[in-house]
Amino acid sequence: MKKLVMVLAVALLLACACVGYAADKPKVTIYTSMYEDIIEAMTFVLQEKFPDYDIEFFYGGTGTLQAKIAAERDTKKLGCDMLMVADPSYALELKELGLLHAYLSKEAGNLSLEYDPEGYWYPVRNLNMILAYNPEKFKKEDLPQSFKDFAYNEAMKGLISMPNPLTAGTAQVAVSALKDKYGYEYFDKLAANRVMVESGSVALTKLETGECKMVMILEESVLKKREEENSALEVIYPADGTICVPSPIMTVKDEWSAHGNAKICEELTDWFLSPEGQGYIVKGWMHSVLKNPPAIPYDSINTAEIVTNSMPVSWENCLRDRSELRTNFEERVKNKI
Repeated sequence: MKKLVMVLAVALLLACACVGYAADKPKVTIYTSMYEDIIEAMTFVLQEKFPDYDIEFFYGGTGTLQAKIAAERDTKKLGCDMLMVADPSYALELKELGLLHAYLSKEAGNLSLEYDPEGYWYPVRNLNMILAYNPEKFKKEDLPQSFKDFAYNEAMKGLISMPNPLTAGTAQVAVSALKDKYGYEYFDKLAANRVMVESGSVALTKLETGECKMVMILEESVLKKREEENSALEVIYPADGTICVPSPIMTVKDEWSAHGNAKICEELTDWFLSPEGQGYIVKGWMHSVLKNPPAIPYDSINTAEIVTNSMPVSWENCLRDRSELRTNFEERVKNKI
């Protein structure tokens, strides 16, 4: 009995030591809008690559994370150390507020997209807002080939869907670019065509059943479904330009961050921007931000071709007009359908 007690005591001490060791690991919390299954994969990879650190993700849509950070600012301390959100204009806002840590990444010279010259933010994944349809239900030639016709073609009335710019950062970027190109009349046309405003998963289900003829959606959502489920859904890269969203990665200043580990965040930034880190971005059906990308996402087209044929986006307008855009979308679209 004494021997058993001694064994149990030793086991308990070892367990406590392990818990203490884990608790002593420097911690980094990352707020992100990436898909939750991508987060799971990234968590596993980062555990292998950085075993001496405790790295955790907190998932939320960009709008949700913006609201969370706005509330946390009142306490003078954020709940995260890094952010990987969708809307690049949010990086401009956080920089203006003095919340970000500047770091000149050794990988910056390899980036194909614009980044902050002072090192406050870098693009880490290139997301693309596109159109999608189901070739098993409708012929491509009978459908709109541009964002403009998506809203203006009356034959699509009640048969189109799009994400919600009130909660999704990429959707907000999209409506900002479309407003700049076509004016607020574009919102009125969406309402007249009775666009459904809903999540990507719901929209894709409606494409598969034929309830929707076409949806405005992120390319990665369609590519993921094609690879994982052998779906027939197809992407249309709009004739008036794919809306590219080079989503940023940024580090919070130590005095504002949850754990004050900016130096570790610098290491993580370098890894995410490295060919290895970008390889995992591409595996998540997102496009790399490197000049010489390790690959392109499953079933996509060349990244440079998408960027070359993209619709202009003013990040300054996205930031300055954010409230106005949301108000106009709610009044002109959501309240009219």
